[in-house]
Amino acid sequence: MKRTLRMRSMAVATALTISFLSFGQQPSTPRILPRPDFHFPGNVGRTYLESDPAQFPQMVQAPKGAPNILLILLDDAGFGQFSTFGGGVPSPTMDKLAAEGLRYNRFHTTALCSPTRAALITGRNHHSAAFASITEVATGYEGYTCVLPRSCGTVGEVLRQNGYSTAWIGKNHNTPPWELSAAGPFDRWANGLGFDYFYGFNAGDMNHWNPILFENRDLVPSSKDPAYHLTTDLADHAIAWVRKMKSIAPDKPFFLYVAPGATHAPHQAPKSWIDKFKGQFDDGWDAYREKTFERQKSKGVIPAGTKLTPRPASLPAWSSLNAQQKKLYARMMEVFAAYGAQCDYEMGRIVEAVKQLPDADNTMIIYIAGDNGSSAEGGLEGSLNENLFFNGFPEKWEDNLKAYDEIGGPKHFNHFTSQWAWAMNTPFQWTKQVASHFGGTRNPLIIDWPAKVKDKGGLRSQFVHTIDIVPTIYEVCNITAPDVLNGIEQKPIEGTSFAYSFPRDSAQAKDRREVQYFELGVNRGMYSHGWMASAMSFVPWNPNRDKFDPDQQKWELYHVDEDFSQANDLAASNPEKLRQLQDLWWVEAAKYNVLPLDWRGTIRFNAELMGRPSLIGHRKSMTYYPGTIGLPDAASPPMTNKSWTITAEFEVPASNANGMIVTHGGLEGGYGLYLRDGKPTFVYNYLAAARPTFAGKAALSKGKVTLVVNFAYDGGGLGKGGTITMTANGKEVAKGRLEKTIPIQFSLGEGLDIGQDVGSPVDFTYKMPFAYTGKIDKVTIDLK
Repeated sequence: MKRTLRMRSMAVATALTISFLSFGQQPSTPRILPRPDFHFPGNVGRTYLESDPAQFPQMVQAPKGAPNILLILLDDAGFGQFSTFGGGVPSPTMDKLAAEGLRYNRFHTTALCSPTRAALITGRNHHSAAFASITEVATGYEGYTCVLPRSCGTVGEVLRQNGYSTAWIGKNHNTPPWELSAAGPFDRWANGLGFDYFYGFNAGDMNHWNPILFENRDLVPSSKDPAYHLTTDLADHAIAWVRKMKSIAPDKPFFLYVAPGATHAPHQAPKSWIDKFKGQFDDGWDAYREKTFERQKSKGVIPAGTKLTPRPASLPAWSSLNAQQKKLYARMMEVFAAYGAQCDYEMGRIVEAVKQLPDADNTMIIYIAGDNGSSAEGGLEGSLNENLFFNGFPEKWEDNLKAYDEIGGPKHFNHFTSQWAWAMNTPFQWTKQVASHFGGTRNPLIIDWPAKVKDKGGLRSQFVHTIDIVPTIYEVCNITAPDVLNGIEQKPIEGTSFAYSFPRDSAQAKDRREVQYFELGVNRGMYSHGWMASAMSFVPWNPNRDKFDPDQQKWELYHVDEDFSQANDLAASNPEKLRQLQDLWWVEAAKYNVLPLDWRGTIRFNAELMGRPSLIGHRKSMTYYPGTIGLPDAASPPMTNKSWTITAEFEVPASNANGMIVTHGGLEGGYGLYLRDGKPTFVYNYLAAARPTFAGKAALSKGKVTLVVNFAYDGGGLGKGGTITMTANGKEVAKGRLEKTIPIQFSLGEGLDIGQDVGSPVDFTYKMPFAYTGKIDKVTIDLK
């Protein structure tokens, strides 16, 4: 096996060397990292007087002429979303970079965030890097664990060991959830993955008004700025870091990876941005696609003969809606457009800061508009709480209309309708999750590098995949992908550099990526030499997956070299080509750890049922002390579908007895136990749809109190009800029923806090952080 791996590594290294030579450089960095320890090269006598002059080990220098790298990756954005590629959301930053550099209109992702991000930082296919899906649905198969193999070293680690300063700002969705607590381990946090500096969040999505952030490994205190917004904060820290690095070490190149949470749900934007888009989407998603399609043709980002694919029968036409539905859904799109436009503006601040640096011309900016297509997870009627989707529940537009004026603000974890997601992916079929079709996988890519890219405003149509970014970076930096990294033999880089497409005369250069498999939730695709076989599994707006037989899956066939949008299915007329690609898919699947296929839906979000590693383990009793805050959901007690007891021991002050005792979750679901004017109060946030509250009628007396909340679960399946009983020093103070409970997960990342509430509030009757004014001894949670 080792001999085979070495032979594969040598073959890849040879191919990369040929690619380097074609770009005019010869790789010069070592194949084994880190470099050997320093050994004095001179003669050593009995004393320094009899020895050769001392020589210090020198800091590693990056290869001569190695560029700075700014890598920007937006979240959940479609091909037809931003104006640079014909969409209706203004993107002046992308416009400027595209005018100065190159646009790529056949760049592909994996159709989902964690998998794309793993491929992006390793240069390996997402299953090879163990990221078949997002971390929250990991299973115990090799390609599905979401534990990044040490044999898949990151671009951050390789660049760091070759003389670069490295930073990761924004979203990290590549650390196993069970490793995200203060107990670690930390080797798969961003710092452990090769990034000197990290500022951001360790989750798939984040509240942009009340985020839970980390600076390196330290929890960041909540901002007191009433105008705070996460995207602005991330831009501020990216700018501060890059300026600091160039002030301290101006000759040292940097690698800055910026991954904002936008435009992933929750779609949250300042009102001043939302107001800019009032009335702009009143004609609906069908008209949006038609207008975007025409703009795309006029801009040349799609070929002239491209066909606009039709709306799926499962999505309603805009004309079929009533006036109130149109009002609500147009508002959701206005908020989404504001969210995206503000994000591009903030990325522009980073770009401008980089371009003001002394070596700006030798800075390669890689701007990827989306880690997958636009998301349909808001469902057919839109959502005020995305966590409802992940618990398997739809929402009703009539309920959401009541919050019309609050959409985009701090009270909701909102997401627009699936129809708008489909529109954002013009001209393609389908959306995020659907790896079989380009609506899920084709995203805009822009490369700007003034020192080397001279075809300003050029368009490139070579077939490129996310795994090709890393080898491209290595080539332009004149760095060799190591065979051994930190003592671990490395898997070969599975991507192919596309630096060959940078020269002015390379627009028609032959593709070097000739084969690429796709798979996500058994949505399957196989690209080979200009043809694409596609097999869809489930519509992405329904998280509940029924029985499924992959052998009965319907396959389609497209000649995508001539059919840009996958509009003409040739499966019936060319069954031989389809069979060839189907067989090739199974070969690639076996090669890259895609098997076994797994189509299960929401049930995989329940870590306890899936048997994922847990710091809770088999414990039934957990005791927490003051100072335990920001504990991630995956490290918090699993309290769904069972009986439990919370026992809080604390002291009640003589006056002003207020504050949080213990809470788990936030605005999208969870619970809180707190005192308000001395009265004990327990609130259960049922996915923001209801917040039943149980409170004592009288304030607790001054002194020590043992407050117990007991929940007796009815049983009989998932999400059933039960009885809440609250006692203080053994005396019952409140009792009542929860008619239904959360079946899968309390929250999308917010876990346990003791003594205050960090992140978002579990209800809106108190002001964050709602720190307890007395003294808490401990809180014990017993699972029954």
